Amino acid sequence: MIPLKDNVPTSRFPLVTVLLIAVNIVVFGWQLSFSGSESSAELQGSGITERDQNSIEYGAIPYRITHPGDDCAVTQVSSSPEPEIVCEGTAEYRRAEDGGDPFVGLDEAPWWVTVLTSMFMHGGILHILFNMLFLWIFGNNIEDSMGRLRFLAFYLLAGIAAVYSQALLDTGATIPTIGASGAVAGVLGAYLLLLPRARVLTLIFIVFFATLIEIPAYVMLGIWFVLQFLPAIGQVATPDIAGDAGVAYFAHVGGFVFGLAMIKLFATRRPIDTARVS
Repeated sequence: MIPLKDNVPTSRFPLVTVLLIAVNIVVFGWQLSFSGSESSAELQGSGITERDQNSIEYGAIPYRITHPGDDCAVTQVSSSPEPEIVCEGTAEYRRAEDGGDPFVGLDEAPWWVTVLTSMFMHGGILHILFNMLFLWIFGNNIEDSMGRLRFLAFYLLAGIAAVYSQALLDTGATIPTIGASGAVAGVLGAYLLLLPRARVLTLIFIVFFATLIEIPAYVMLGIWFVLQFLPAIGQVATPDIAGDAGVAYFAHVGGFVFGLAMIKLFATRRPIDTARVS
Protein backbone atom coordinates (compact mmCIF):
# COMPACT_ATOMS: atom_id res chain seq x y z
CA MET A 1 0.00 0.00 0.00
CA ILE A 2 1.31 3.43 -0.99
CA PRO A 3 -0.56 6.51 0.32
CA LEU A 4 -0.91 9.36 -2.18
CA LYS A 5 -2.94 12.01 -0.35
CA ASP A 6 -5.52 12.52 2.38
CA ASN A 7 -8.75 14.53 2.38
CA VAL A 8 -7.95 16.86 5.29
CA PRO A 9 -7.13 20.45 4.30
CA THR A 10 -4.70 22.59 6.25
CA SER A 11 -5.25 26.15 7.44
CA ARG A 12 -1.79 27.36 6.47
CA PHE A 13 1.27 26.33 4.48
CA PRO A 14 3.18 23.48 6.23
CA LEU A 15 6.51 25.31 6.32
CA VAL A 16 8.29 23.04 8.82
CA THR A 17 7.19 19.89 7.00
CA VAL A 18 8.58 21.25 3.73
CA LEU A 19 11.82 22.36 5.41
CA LEU A 20 12.28 18.93 7.01
CA ILE A 21 11.82 17.26 3.63
CA ALA A 22 14.30 19.70 2.09
CA VAL A 23 16.91 19.06 4.79
CA ASN A 24 16.55 15.29 4.37
CA ILE A 25 17.03 15.62 0.61
CA VAL A 26 20.08 17.88 1.01
CA VAL A 27 21.67 15.49 3.51
CA PHE A 28 20.99 12.54 1.21
CA GLY A 29 22.67 14.44 -1.63
CA TRP A 30 25.65 15.01 0.68
CA GLN A 31 25.76 11.26 1.40
CA LEU A 32 25.80 10.51 -2.31
CA SER A 33 28.79 12.83 -2.72
CA PHE A 34 30.92 10.23 -0.93
CA SER A 35 32.47 7.57 -3.08
CA GLY A 36 31.19 4.03 -3.24
CA SER A 37 34.77 2.79 -3.35
CA GLU A 38 37.00 1.94 -0.42
CA SER A 39 37.64 5.06 1.58
CA SER A 40 41.28 5.09 2.62
CA ALA A 41 44.57 3.26 2.43
CA GLU A 42 44.00 1.96 5.95
CA LEU A 43 40.66 0.47 4.93
CA GLN A 44 41.81 -1.04 1.64
CA GLY A 45 40.58 -4.60 1.41
CA SER A 46 38.11 -4.15 4.27
CA GLY A 47 35.04 -3.65 2.10
CA ILE A 48 34.25 -0.35 3.90
CA THR A 49 33.48 2.41 1.38
CA GLU A 50 33.55 6.17 1.91
CA ARG A 51 29.76 6.09 2.07
CA ASP A 52 29.83 3.29 4.66
CA GLN A 53 32.35 5.20 6.75
CA ASN A 54 30.15 8.30 6.60
CA SER A 55 27.19 6.28 7.91
CA ILE A 56 29.29 4.83 10.72
CA GLU A 57 30.60 8.24 11.77
CA TYR A 58 27.23 10.03 11.74
CA GLY A 59 24.77 7.17 12.26
CA ALA A 60 23.41 6.26 15.69
CA ILE A 61 25.38 3.23 16.91
CA PRO A 62 23.43 1.59 19.78
CA TYR A 63 26.59 0.84 21.77
CA ARG A 64 27.72 4.48 21.62
CA ILE A 65 24.23 5.74 22.52
CA THR A 66 24.02 3.50 25.59
CA HIS A 67 27.71 3.88 26.54
CA PRO A 68 28.29 7.65 26.21
CA GLY A 69 31.91 8.56 25.64
CA ASP A 70 32.98 5.22 24.15
CA ASP A 71 34.15 5.49 20.54
CA CYS A 72 34.27 2.79 17.89
CA ALA A 73 36.66 1.60 15.19
CA VAL A 74 36.69 -0.73 12.22
CA THR A 75 38.65 -3.97 12.48
CA GLN A 76 39.18 -7.00 10.29
CA VAL A 77 38.74 -9.84 12.74
CA SER A 78 40.88 -12.79 11.76
CA SER A 79 38.05 -15.24 12.35
CA SER A 80 35.63 -13.37 10.06
CA PRO A 81 35.87 -12.48 6.35
CA GLU A 82 33.80 -9.33 6.92
CA PRO A 83 35.00 -6.12 8.64
CA GLU A 84 33.44 -5.40 12.01
CA ILE A 85 32.74 -2.28 14.06
CA VAL A 86 34.16 -2.63 17.56
CA CYS A 87 33.72 -0.19 20.43
CA GLU A 88 35.74 0.84 23.46
CA GLY A 89 35.18 -1.24 26.55
CA THR A 90 34.73 -4.51 24.66
CA ALA A 91 37.17 -7.39 24.45
CA GLU A 92 37.14 -7.15 20.65
CA TYR A 93 38.23 -3.51 20.77
CA ARG A 94 41.04 -4.19 23.22
CA ARG A 95 42.32 -7.09 21.15
CA ALA A 96 42.30 -5.01 17.96
CA GLU A 97 43.87 -2.01 19.69
CA ASP A 98 46.66 -4.20 21.05
CA GLY A 99 47.54 -5.30 17.53
CA GLY A 100 45.72 -8.60 17.45
CA ASP A 101 43.69 -7.53 14.37
CA PRO A 102 43.97 -4.76 11.75
CA PHE A 103 42.50 -1.66 13.40
CA VAL A 104 41.34 1.66 11.93
CA GLY A 105 40.01 4.49 14.09
CA LEU A 106 37.15 6.67 12.86
CA ASP A 107 36.52 10.41 12.95
CA GLU A 108 33.13 10.02 14.63
CA ALA A 109 30.76 12.80 15.58
CA PRO A 110 29.99 12.98 19.33
CA TRP A 111 27.43 10.34 20.29
CA TRP A 112 24.76 12.94 21.15
CA VAL A 113 25.19 14.58 17.76
CA THR A 114 24.63 11.25 15.99
CA VAL A 115 21.24 10.92 17.71
CA LEU A 116 20.17 13.91 15.58
CA THR A 117 22.25 13.44 12.43
CA SER A 118 21.14 9.82 12.05
CA MET A 119 17.50 10.81 11.56
CA PHE A 120 18.37 12.89 8.47
CA MET A 121 20.44 10.19 6.73
CA HIS A 122 19.15 7.41 4.47
CA GLY A 123 20.34 4.15 3.01
CA GLY A 124 19.01 4.54 -0.53
CA ILE A 125 16.58 6.22 -2.92
CA LEU A 126 13.53 4.15 -1.94
CA HIS A 127 14.33 4.64 1.76
CA ILE A 128 14.18 8.44 1.54
CA LEU A 129 11.40 8.46 -1.08
CA PHE A 130 8.90 6.58 1.10
CA ASN A 131 9.87 8.42 4.27
CA MET A 132 9.38 11.82 2.64
CA LEU A 133 6.13 10.73 0.98
CA PHE A 134 4.66 9.71 4.34
CA LEU A 135 5.98 12.88 5.98
CA TRP A 136 4.39 15.10 3.33
CA ILE A 137 0.99 13.38 3.40
CA PHE A 138 0.60 13.10 7.17
CA GLY A 139 3.00 15.73 8.52
CA ASN A 140 1.18 18.79 7.19
CA ASN A 141 -1.94 18.11 9.27
CA ILE A 142 0.04 17.34 12.42
CA GLU A 143 1.99 20.57 11.95
CA ASP A 144 -1.33 22.35 11.48
CA SER A 145 -2.58 20.96 14.80
CA MET A 146 0.52 22.00 16.76
CA GLY A 147 1.99 25.06 15.15
CA ARG A 148 5.41 25.19 13.59
CA LEU A 149 7.80 25.27 16.54
CA ARG A 150 5.87 22.68 18.55
CA PHE A 151 5.77 20.39 15.51
CA LEU A 152 9.53 20.71 14.99
CA ALA A 153 10.12 19.80 18.65
CA PHE A 154 7.65 16.90 18.37
CA TYR A 155 9.35 15.53 15.22
CA LEU A 156 12.84 15.66 16.71
CA LEU A 157 11.73 14.12 20.00
CA ALA A 158 9.95 11.32 18.12
CA GLY A 159 13.19 10.62 16.24
CA ILE A 160 15.16 10.56 19.49
CA ALA A 161 12.62 8.21 21.08
CA ALA A 162 12.93 5.94 18.05
CA VAL A 163 16.75 5.88 18.23
CA TYR A 164 16.68 4.91 21.89
CA SER A 165 13.94 2.32 21.33
CA GLN A 166 16.21 0.50 18.89
CA ALA A 167 19.37 1.04 20.94
CA LEU A 168 17.85 -0.36 24.13
CA LEU A 169 16.78 -3.51 22.28
CA ASP A 170 20.44 -4.53 22.04
CA THR A 171 22.79 -2.15 23.85
CA GLY A 172 25.83 -3.99 22.52
CA ALA A 173 24.90 -3.63 18.84
CA THR A 174 27.42 -1.75 16.69
CA ILE A 175 25.50 -1.46 13.41
CA PRO A 176 24.58 2.22 12.88
CA THR A 177 20.93 3.18 12.61
CA ILE A 178 20.04 5.81 10.01
CA GLY A 179 16.81 7.16 8.57
CA ALA A 180 13.87 9.44 9.27
CA SER A 181 11.53 6.46 9.68
CA GLY A 182 11.34 6.69 13.48
CA ALA A 183 10.50 10.41 13.47
CA VAL A 184 7.98 9.90 10.64
CA ALA A 185 6.46 7.01 12.61
CA GLY A 186 5.83 9.50 15.43
CA VAL A 187 3.89 11.63 12.96
CA LEU A 188 1.86 8.57 11.89
CA GLY A 189 1.02 7.67 15.49
CA ALA A 190 -0.12 11.24 16.13
CA TYR A 191 -2.23 11.22 12.95
CA LEU A 192 -3.92 7.94 13.88
CA LEU A 193 -5.11 9.31 17.20
CA LEU A 194 -5.95 12.82 15.95
CA LEU A 195 -7.58 12.00 12.58
CA PRO A 196 -8.62 8.34 12.54
CA ARG A 197 -11.60 9.03 10.22
CA ALA A 198 -9.58 10.86 7.57
CA ARG A 199 -9.63 9.13 4.22
CA VAL A 200 -6.38 8.35 2.46
CA LEU A 201 -6.17 7.82 -1.28
CA THR A 202 -4.01 4.71 -1.49
CA LEU A 203 -2.37 2.80 -4.33
CA ILE A 204 -2.86 -0.91 -3.68
CA PHE A 205 -1.12 -3.70 -5.58
CA ILE A 206 -3.01 -6.99 -5.98
CA VAL A 207 -0.78 -9.60 -7.62
CA PHE A 208 -0.16 -8.04 -11.09
CA PHE A 209 -2.83 -5.35 -10.82
CA ALA A 210 -2.88 -1.94 -9.15
CA THR A 211 -5.86 0.11 -8.06
CA LEU A 212 -6.62 3.35 -6.26
CA ILE A 213 -8.92 3.29 -3.27
CA GLU A 214 -9.80 5.63 -0.43
CA ILE A 215 -9.46 3.94 2.95
CA PRO A 216 -9.84 5.31 6.49
CA ALA A 217 -6.63 6.45 8.11
CA TYR A 218 -7.11 4.05 11.02
CA VAL A 219 -7.15 1.11 8.57
CA MET A 220 -4.14 2.23 6.58
CA LEU A 221 -2.02 3.21 9.58
CA GLY A 222 -3.20 0.20 11.58
CA ILE A 223 -1.95 -2.13 8.83
CA TRP A 224 1.31 -0.18 8.65
CA PHE A 225 1.83 -0.55 12.40
CA VAL A 226 1.15 -4.30 12.35
CA LEU A 227 3.70 -4.70 9.55
CA GLN A 228 6.28 -2.99 11.78
CA PHE A 229 5.24 -4.55 15.08
CA LEU A 230 5.42 -8.22 14.07
CA PRO A 231 9.05 -8.05 12.83
CA ALA A 232 9.91 -5.95 15.90
CA ILE A 233 8.65 -8.76 18.12
CA GLY A 234 10.94 -11.08 16.17
CA GLN A 235 13.86 -8.78 16.94
CA VAL A 236 12.95 -8.83 20.64
CA ALA A 237 12.77 -12.62 20.57
CA THR A 238 16.22 -12.84 18.96
CA PRO A 239 18.23 -9.94 20.45
CA ASP A 240 21.55 -11.55 19.51
CA ILE A 241 20.85 -10.91 15.83
CA ALA A 242 18.64 -7.83 16.15
CA GLY A 243 21.57 -5.50 15.56
CA ASP A 244 22.31 -7.22 12.26
CA ALA A 245 18.77 -6.81 10.91
CA GLY A 246 18.47 -4.61 7.84
CA VAL A 247 15.47 -2.64 9.14
CA ALA A 248 15.22 -1.05 12.59
CA TYR A 249 11.61 -2.10 13.17
CA PHE A 250 11.73 -1.37 16.88
CA ALA A 251 12.65 2.25 16.08
CA HIS A 252 9.46 2.47 14.00
CA VAL A 253 7.40 1.04 16.85
CA GLY A 254 9.04 3.34 19.39
CA GLY A 255 8.41 6.43 17.26
CA PHE A 256 4.80 5.42 16.60
CA VAL A 257 4.07 4.84 20.30
CA PHE A 258 5.68 8.21 21.11
CA GLY A 259 3.30 9.87 18.64
CA LEU A 260 0.28 8.17 20.18
CA ALA A 261 1.35 9.12 23.68
CA MET A 262 2.34 12.74 23.04
CA ILE A 263 -0.10 14.10 20.45
CA LYS A 264 -2.58 15.34 23.05
CA LEU A 265 0.22 17.18 24.85
CA PHE A 266 1.54 18.89 21.71
CA ALA A 267 -1.62 19.56 19.71
CA THR A 268 -3.24 22.94 20.36
CA ARG A 269 -6.09 22.67 17.86
CA ARG A 270 -7.97 19.98 15.97
CA PRO A 271 -7.92 19.98 12.16
CA ILE A 272 -11.18 20.19 10.22
CA ASP A 273 -13.59 17.39 11.11
CA THR A 274 -13.14 14.90 8.29
CA ALA A 275 -16.72 13.69 8.69
CA ARG A 276 -17.78 16.94 6.98
CA VAL A 277 -15.16 16.84 4.25
CA SER A 278 -16.38 15.53 0.90
